[in-house]
Amino acid sequence: MDRNVSRRGVLAGIGAGTALSVAGCLGSDDEDVKVGVLQPATGDLGDLGAPIMDAGELPGRQLEDEGVDYEIDIRREDTEDDEQVGIERAQTLVDAGYPSITGAANSAVTIAVAQDILFPEEVVAISPASTSPDITDMNGDYLLRTCPTDALQGVALANLAYEEMGLETASTFYLNNDYGQGLSDEFVANFEGEILEEQAFEGEQPSYDSELETVLADDPDALLVVGYPDSGEQIFGDYYEIFDNDHQIFVADGMQSHDLPGDVDNPMENVAGTAPAAAGPGRETFDELYTEEYGVDEPGVFTANAYDATAVHILAQLRADELSGPAVSEQVREVANPGGEVIEPSNLAEGLDLAADGEEIEYRGASSNVAFDENGDLDAGVFDVFEFGDIEGYEVTDQIEI
Repeated sequence: MDRNVSRRGVLAGIGAGTALSVAGCLGSDDEDVKVGVLQPATGDLGDLGAPIMDAGELPGRQLEDEGVDYEIDIRREDTEDDEQVGIERAQTLVDAGYPSITGAANSAVTIAVAQDILFPEEVVAISPASTSPDITDMNGDYLLRTCPTDALQGVALANLAYEEMGLETASTFYLNNDYGQGLSDEFVANFEGEILEEQAFEGEQPSYDSELETVLADDPDALLVVGYPDSGEQIFGDYYEIFDNDHQIFVADGMQSHDLPGDVDNPMENVAGTAPAAAGPGRETFDELYTEEYGVDEPGVFTANAYDATAVHILAQLRADELSGPAVSEQVREVANPGGEVIEPSNLAEGLDLAADGEEIEYRGASSNVAFDENGDLDAGVFDVFEFGDIEGYEVTDQIEI
């Protein structure tokens, strides 16, 4: 096949009440591979979603730089961290003929997109960041994940609080969506001490004073806060105005942001958390590719997972006999699960020819070995333990394997 891959920017549509988004494309009008990247570049999750979107596009940029003989089209769409916008942007990808999507990020958005678009249209999505346990029982043929479910992260957080730190009472304060509710429920189910209070909150509110006073009224040893950075800035700002670092607070991946202490303008030395670790054999190669391509010091949370999701899509599409969701669905586990020639980020280009020739391959990624069970989940997870310090950000201090 003749190589004719070029980078170009195109403008996505402006919907009523939505912001302009920019979609990056690699490819021409007659592609061998068409992958959509559906992530929140804006909205409450925008700070985390934009780097994830970059990582989802990275395999295409890498393969272009390596001069592969395939037409590769990767198109970005911004969900704005909104369910309805996510549905609309997913439909845009489907209408444009994309049989595979890397996304979404927010679990509620992923679930809505799956129910309204993916399943009826038979389009394969691999989410790098939607961790809600509710996704497990949906449809593992058309919705898979390269991130571990919060059924595992809830265990990691509960073990960290009770077994590692010896904290005997806890309360939870969680965003009122699938992600927040699901992770809170898993923590509560696995915490061996006493749960004093469970309280939901709405995102991006002007104040959380009263909610914090309620959830901390019984003075728990630990407080789990589950949400995203935009809400976290207000929550922790209010917390430090009312309390004096009196509680051990835990957060999860949604608030793993180096910017958070600076945005709060207060050291967060009483805050620790967990997040899925990028612990795959291709981690070092991915880190080098990402930092060189995007000019940052290090990739963020779920970026390695997004790279792996797109890499699996590319390999599955080339191994399929046609660019359709059902054909790609049949090949996802064939290119990812154990058995065959090992392909990693370092030799991804070699995997394209093997996949196109129908050879047995096993993709081992940057985030993990990427082996999917029948539900589309990973059967194990490794989680970083991180601690905030001064206003410079956080530091990873340990890992927990579940």
